[in-house]
This record gives sequence, structure tokens and C-alpha cells, in this order.
Amino acid sequence: MKNNTTKDIVFIGVFAALMAICSWISIPSAIPFTLQTFAVFLAVGVLGGRRGTIAVIIYIILGAVGLPVFSGFTGGPAVLLGNTGGYIVGFIFTALIMWLFEKCLGHKIWVLALSSFLGLIACYAVGTAWFMFVYTKNVGPESLATVLGWCVIPFIIPDLIKIVLALLIGTRLSKAINRM
Repeated sequence: MKNNTTKDIVFIGVFAALMAICSWISIPSAIPFTLQTFAVFLAVGVLGGRRGTIAVIIYIILGAVGLPVFSGFTGGPAVLLGNTGGYIVGFIFTALIMWLFEKCLGHKIWVLALSSFLGLIACYAVGTAWFMFVYTKNVGPESLATVLGWCVIPFIIPDLIKIVLALLIGTRLSKAINRM
């Protein structure tokens, strides 16, 4: 992490840890969901594209080496190679899209909102493609409509709410961090 200050490294570590904590928080509903995506949006929104993306990558590496940072206190390569591993890898695409928009259009609230939404779509696309690949290999083929019904549609409204919350909280948190 060349050119990162100690403060940058600390914030990156804090947000990687926040992603782990948010992955452990499960909101009960018809289909339970975690706050992982909220933490990804918040990390990139608060830290900016470069530091936020690094935090996301570190979070995924921690899980890949076996630390229980993913939902349900799981970790290891089997999680990333399993049915839903593509959605976790998709967080990197979310962060990269948010970073690209920040680079091109600045760090404005509407830019964060738009890039978060487009990043979410990219995460859904990567995750759904991976789910279909693994599911077909292990169980048999399934239609895209069915997989979207299992893995995307139930999560759209909660994920949009997470974007709004990340924008609201992130705006205030960014101001506080910038004063440091």
C-alpha cells in the first residue's frame, strides 16, 4: 500500500472489520439478509474509491484465507467457490464502479447514489452468473428467471434501503473523518 499514511491504513482496516461485523448481522424477514452491502457502500462512500476498494479487497482476502468474516461466521475458499461466492466477489466490482464514478464525476452525493446503484447491479450480475455456473455444475441447470427470483429480486428493496442509509450515514461520517 505504497503512499498510504498510517491514518489511511487504520481507516482501511476499520472498514474491512466493519464489513465483517455487518456480514454477521442478519435482518430477519421472509428471506433474511445481512448488512454486507451496506458496509461496502459505506466504505467506498466514506473512504473514497481507492481506500474503499482496498478495504473491500482486504475483507475478501481475510475471508478467503479462512477467517470467519462472511455471513454466518463463515470463511475459506469454499465460501467463495460456493453458490453465493460470486456475490462476495461482486463487491469488488461495486467498489471499482464507485471509484470510477468518483474519479470521473467527483465525490458528490448524486454521484455516490448513482455509482452505488450501478455497482449493485454489477454485483448482482457477477453473483448471479457465478451462482448459475456453480448450481448447474452441482445440481443441474436452472433458468435465469428462477435464479433471479432466488438471489436478486428479494434483495432489491433491502439493498436500495442500504444505499440510502449508507449515503445518509456516510455523508456525516465523511465530514467527521475529514476534520481529523
